[in-house]
Order: sequence, then structure tokens, then C-alpha cells
Amino acid sequence: MRKEPDGFRDYVAARQEHLLGLARLLVGDWQRAEDLVQTALARVWPHWARVNASGDPHPYVRRVLINASHTARRRRWRNEQPHAVVPESAAPTEDTELRVALERLLPTLPPRQRMVLVLRYYEDLPESAVAELLGCSVGTVKSQSSKALSRLRTNRLIRELAGEGTDE
Repeated sequence: MRKEPDGFRDYVAARQEHLLGLARLLVGDWQRAEDLVQTALARVWPHWARVNASGDPHPYVRRVLINASHTARRRRWRNEQPHAVVPESAAPTEDTELRVALERLLPTLPPRQRMVLVLRYYEDLPESAVAELLGCSVGTVKSQSSKALSRLRTNRLIRELAGEGTDE
């Protein structure tokens, strides 16, 4: 059995909630998000000394998480259906109605649009970094972001929660 790498446990303790939130937004439910984070951390663990030597391991771990998300989406067993009810212990505690509505609507977006929005606005990455992470052009990031935001804006629930009128 290999010895636990120095600093790995501290990193996981400090970043676990953030990684779970990111994964939740990427895949759409808590159970798959937990599996995704576990998979990503298991992939990083054997290389931790090298990853941690760079100074800030989070960009590398985020990249592994995104890659694992792509892999999971391609390999996901299609007969398994996630449940709409999230266990109370896994649910965030300080969400506004708008945030909850957005989290409910994110899974309705196509996967690429969802990833662009999560990386751009949840991770607060510049368009160029999102393009690099997703292996596409900055123009693609801009267009996918625009399409996703437009699609979310057309949702009546979002307009009502944002205080906009629903009369057209």
C-alpha cells in the first residue's frame, strides 16, 4: 500500500465542497457529482507530488475533473435515471431561490453549454481559459455562453425570480 502524499488530505479538506459544487453543476445531480470528484481525486492521487510542486494544484485538479466529466458522459449507463430529490445532507444550505432555480435548469442545457456557463461564471474563468479547458475556440465559448444564457432567459421561472415581468 502506498503512503498518502504530503498535502493531499489538506487539499481535499480545503477544496472538497468547491469541487463538489463544480461537479454538481457539470453533471446535474449530487450522486454523480460525488462519483466524479472521487474519480478525479483518485486519478490525481498517484501524481500528487508533481501536481503539488507547481504551487497551486487546483487548475490541474479542475482539468482532471472536467476530463472525467467528459468520460463519464460518454460512458454513462443510459438505463440509470437520477432522482429529482436531493438528499438533505448533500443539499447546499444557503441558496437563494434564483440559485436553486438555476441549478434546476442547468441540466436542461446541452452539456457543452452547461460546461461553458459553469466554468465561465461559477469558476469565474476568462473566456480564453474556458476555451483551452474545453479544447475549442474563444468564439465557440462566446457563442455557447450566449445561447445558454438566452435559453435560460426564456424560462418563465427565471424571469419571475429575477423580478422581470412575464407580460409579453
